[in-house]
Amino acid sequence: MLKKQVKVDVAVCGGGLAGLCAAVAAARNGAKTVIIQDRPVFGGNSSSEVRVTTHGAAAFHSYARETGIISELLIEERARNHEEINENGWTNSIWDLTMYDMAMETENLDIYLNTTVQRVVKKDERKIHAIQCHILNAEVDLTVEADVFIDCTGDGVVADQAGCEWRLGEEAREEFQEPHAPEKASKNVMGSSLHFKAVDMGRPAPYKAPDWIKHYDDASFFYKQGRPLDHTSHKEDDRYRGGYWWLEIGIPWDTIHENEDIRHELTRHTLGVWDWIKNKDPELKVKAANYALEWIGQVPGKRESRRIMGRYLMTEHDPLDKKVFQDEVAFGGWNVDLHAPGGLLADSSEPAAMEGYKVVSEFQRKTLCGPYGIPLNMLISKDIDNLMMAGRNVSATHAALGTVRVMGTTAIMGQGVGTAASMAVKKQLTPVHIADQHMDELKQLLLKDGSFLLHTKNEDPDDLARTAKLTASSTAVCAGAGPSTKGHHDGLKFWYGQHQGEKDDFLRHRRGQWIATGSQPLDSLSVCLSNNTDTVQEVAAKIVGVEDIWDYRIDGEGVIAATTFQVPPGALQWLEWDVDLKQGQHLPENGYVRLDLLENEHVTWHRASAILPGQVCAFDIGGRMRRYDHGITMSFKVEPAQDCYQVENITNGVTRPYQATNMWKSDPSMPDSPHVYLTWDKEIALNRIDLTFPGNILREIHAYESFYRDPQCAKEYSLEAIVDGKWTEVLRVQDNYQRHRVHRLADTLQTDRLRLVIHQTNGDPAAGIYEIRCYKE
Repeated sequence: MLKKQVKVDVAVCGGGLAGLCAAVAAARNGAKTVIIQDRPVFGGNSSSEVRVTTHGAAAFHSYARETGIISELLIEERARNHEEINENGWTNSIWDLTMYDMAMETENLDIYLNTTVQRVVKKDERKIHAIQCHILNAEVDLTVEADVFIDCTGDGVVADQAGCEWRLGEEAREEFQEPHAPEKASKNVMGSSLHFKAVDMGRPAPYKAPDWIKHYDDASFFYKQGRPLDHTSHKEDDRYRGGYWWLEIGIPWDTIHENEDIRHELTRHTLGVWDWIKNKDPELKVKAANYALEWIGQVPGKRESRRIMGRYLMTEHDPLDKKVFQDEVAFGGWNVDLHAPGGLLADSSEPAAMEGYKVVSEFQRKTLCGPYGIPLNMLISKDIDNLMMAGRNVSATHAALGTVRVMGTTAIMGQGVGTAASMAVKKQLTPVHIADQHMDELKQLLLKDGSFLLHTKNEDPDDLARTAKLTASSTAVCAGAGPSTKGHHDGLKFWYGQHQGEKDDFLRHRRGQWIATGSQPLDSLSVCLSNNTDTVQEVAAKIVGVEDIWDYRIDGEGVIAATTFQVPPGALQWLEWDVDLKQGQHLPENGYVRLDLLENEHVTWHRASAILPGQVCAFDIGGRMRRYDHGITMSFKVEPAQDCYQVENITNGVTRPYQATNMWKSDPSMPDSPHVYLTWDKEIALNRIDLTFPGNILREIHAYESFYRDPQCAKEYSLEAIVDGKWTEVLRVQDNYQRHRVHRLADTLQTDRLRLVIHQTNGDPAAGIYEIRCYKE
């Protein structure tokens, strides 16, 4: 057996999305890093071996998609990949290669695939000295020494070997009084899944089931017990080609030590479901007659096992109450999604499936949460000073894990701990010291690297752009949009069966539209309604104050104005309301108000055909609001038009719609090379310029078609500066589609004026940008 030994600053164990993002973050920030992965590909459950698609906060909240390293990866995958995204079973090797490319291109990062952690070496009780690993198929034993270790193994292998305290299973309700905790504690965990994919052969494709599979003969198992066979695609005609999340088994098998037994049982059940579809279901066997099984997973996608106890234990109350953490390094927004123990062996599936995925129900009201912050201290072991963790093995109760476990969330946890680890190495401190003494610096670094934090904005003292005066060639204003307004969102689709379409636009529930304000008063607003009866209908309306676009309180911060629309019979009528609101009188400058129309099921409030940046809508699900549809704009008009896309937004410190639109947008009627100027009072030196463009954050990755490039994102742009008294082009970029770009210049610039010129977008007639940063490194 060959012996190999390496010494690094940071060792990341586990190469799922949490581990990969942790390793890349640490390496990019200067730490010599190694990543140990026990599979041949990165991505964990998201990889082509398991094929669970990446979910996160944008499943429930508009403009809440995770940014940073995971955003780079997902944008790149959509731009490269020929294949559409379905719910499960559809991930192909292009995604694997996208992650592999990033790892290979990252300086300071060494990768070890097909490598398992065998033992942990400690020289004292509170510090890991090294990990001993084995490289499969190579007869190599590898020892890795490091200053900081990050456990992203899912099962908490490193923490367990190091003697850390961990929990497994459900906490009793009396321990934390969590709404979704059972009366008694148990070892129950959420199960693991296998997925499959089938393809249309264009001719009959018989399937003969082996004898050893699980044979299903009872339709009620699927149709009355919450195991739908038609929810995993956006197109009705391909809904039988892949799935399903509920192909899940855990207990009575041990999710760690009996993983192979679980794999075998899942294979039996998955083939049994396919046999039901192909040969037994009266409707599906006709529709699936030409489909052949192409792929079935053989690596179980695990949801839950050990949860390592950290310096903070997140309970279900934290996400439900949107608790504010001083040590916030990431955010979440998936619902409290706790799968039924036993999965396929249980009497029924999870409540959401049993309800038929209703958007309005008691279950939805109780489980909807966020966006909420995630603290660094739940990602630091309480027992080992140089051990951190990210992924599904973090310090959370079983109930809290229901929301933090999804991969979009775990990926940004990974970036948080990787960045913290690099800072600890650089300062020769432990992660504990970073959490206790250097959080402001860490949070600013995370923002600089493209992350988003709910309660922190850019206040980086080294960012020279914050001291510049900004001007623009033109600035768009927002007068609203209507049913006939042209939009520019080609390639942005809806997920079949999981959205509300135009047929749902009847006012069966109170509905609200966020309206972005600028520096102008709001004299009047109008809405486009249809009265579907032959008598006048009344629709009560309110304008409420809101903190941000995720303020789902029914009356927000309070009612600002109210009226009742008298809607005569007829279709597509614009009704005007003279609201006469001014800044300083409940109307925020560069913020939001929400226009709510109350319930009248005989009236339709029409959606706009365009999606106005930062202008979202929601509806009442019974005492609270939630996003309406998948991130659309309802029809409305305002007078005067609001200057809510001001150039000053570029340096306000926030890089997505939140408490304001936070973006500069050019006037689309003046399309010739829109640009923005940064001017300083005196000459400065700079050699790094960071840009954050619009796009790719409105919805989850599932909404974006193959080869997608967001129309709002700049495709060709240049940076120009005054050098020796004349404008000089210092950089030109073509064929861009990434949201966050970091440009390090070959030579340091001495200038007092900088200009960003956007020559072409990827389709939108207006140019836009969220942030420009300038540095002298």
